[in-house]
Amino acid sequence: MTSSLTVPLSEQGIKTDAEILANLGTAALVEHAVANGEGQLAKHGPFVVKTGLHTGRSAKDKFIVRDAETENTVWWGKVNVPMTPEHFAALKEDFLAALGDKSKLYVADLFGGSQPEYRVNVRVINELAWHNLFIRTLLVRPTKDELASFAPEYTIIDLPSFRADPERHGSRSETVVAVNLSEKLILIGGTAYAGEMKKSVFGILNYLLPAKGVMPMHCSANIGPDGKTAVFFGLSGTGKTTLSADASRTLIGDDEHGWSDTAVFNFEGGCYAKMIRLSPEAEPEIYATTRMFGTVLENVVMDPETRELDFDDASLAENSRGAYPIEFIPNTSEKNLGPVPANVVFLTADAFGVLPPVARLTPDQAMYHFLSGYTAKVAGTEIGVTEPEATFSTCFGAPFMPRHPSVYGNLLKQRIASGGVQCWLLNTGWTGGKYGVGKRMPIKATRALLNAALDGSLNNAEFRKDPNFGFDVPVAVPGVDSAILDPRETWADKGEYDQTAAKLVQLFVDNFAQFEAHVDEGVRKAAPQAA
Repeated sequence: MTSSLTVPLSEQGIKTDAEILANLGTAALVEHAVANGEGQLAKHGPFVVKTGLHTGRSAKDKFIVRDAETENTVWWGKVNVPMTPEHFAALKEDFLAALGDKSKLYVADLFGGSQPEYRVNVRVINELAWHNLFIRTLLVRPTKDELASFAPEYTIIDLPSFRADPERHGSRSETVVAVNLSEKLILIGGTAYAGEMKKSVFGILNYLLPAKGVMPMHCSANIGPDGKTAVFFGLSGTGKTTLSADASRTLIGDDEHGWSDTAVFNFEGGCYAKMIRLSPEAEPEIYATTRMFGTVLENVVMDPETRELDFDDASLAENSRGAYPIEFIPNTSEKNLGPVPANVVFLTADAFGVLPPVARLTPDQAMYHFLSGYTAKVAGTEIGVTEPEATFSTCFGAPFMPRHPSVYGNLLKQRIASGGVQCWLLNTGWTGGKYGVGKRMPIKATRALLNAALDGSLNNAEFRKDPNFGFDVPVAVPGVDSAILDPRETWADKGEYDQTAAKLVQLFVDNFAQFEAHVDEGVRKAAPQAA
């Protein structure tokens, strides 16, 4: 039996006797997943699964085929690791053979991107029903009329049961994520972590869109009551999801967006939120989705008898996740897009206690901090370990950027300059000392500073030049304790602050050395200077 596909698998060179279950809806996919024993329904309706060994991305097992298409367009290195066309051909042969042995396959035809001019048609082929439900939830779902004329451009085949052979396939282990941009084919094997599919589509768009003059971004985005859009860049733990999920603002999306000449548009039709230690008090909108049918929960601990969820239990994974349609969040953009940004916010959690809680950036400074992608994490949880550790992830999303970072940086700088966009650095990290000495920036102060930045009132404040980083820092902001606006003054030992600041400045300088040849003098001059 074959469900209807406008373009059958056979036309893609895929031969199989499997039952093809195409473009099923949420309820049908949940029924199949339950019948297949892939997971269980929790008390209030979400579908709960365990992903086994892989509870996050297998970054070291991802490869891009190096050929005439990618030789000079991909930024090869630790992130973008090459695979030979010969190894990919062997992998593809074995994947297609594995497809031929399946009794049933789930196929979803979806869009990556909400702005029609820039979206890509993606077909996803799964052996697991819940994987098909996941990707159908995360990407943009075509209408019935759009499905009737759908022609797949890119195809993802995801087989968790597949085991790669490093010698035959050129992989590192039995797990493999292989991207062939020439054949427009992505093969994922040996991992049940569903996020690999989502990030594969992100990678495709990050490769394609710069050539069209569109800026792809690893960010969240929302629209204020004044109709102005803000985008929020930030690594894990900086507050990207929390600060953008503001009930007074309309959510465009939580993770992946494009910035075209006319809009900021979500790449996705769903959200993928961290679940660990989720509470109804801190994040009520996200918590509510965990009590809805259609949400998929990965590695969330559930009582086998009562089917109650325990979000504080990290025994299955610290990276427990929930996937849900964006419309499960109240006050979301109807078309998953909004006007071009009026404000760009870079979020960092500075555990060194050096950066001010807010700073205003010039376009050159914005490009410098975008390419730096700085945040800091605490070194560990052992008693006595108090030294913070700097983390630099270029473009605030290095693992997903196939092209050289300067491509994205220059696009961002151009768009900021041409649109008169205001840029801000918001530090949600430590004040009064580094981690272990100081305390976390008060969320109330962070929200007040963010609101003042977004409504334009912060531009009317008096500013000083930061002696280390050279950006503008407000001297006083209504509703915010002025003492925290100058980080040096919050330290008991001013000499220790100066030493710590000099250390952080040097970390920035050392990290940026890799980009100096690829940026203009204005950006190079935006580098921090030791006081």
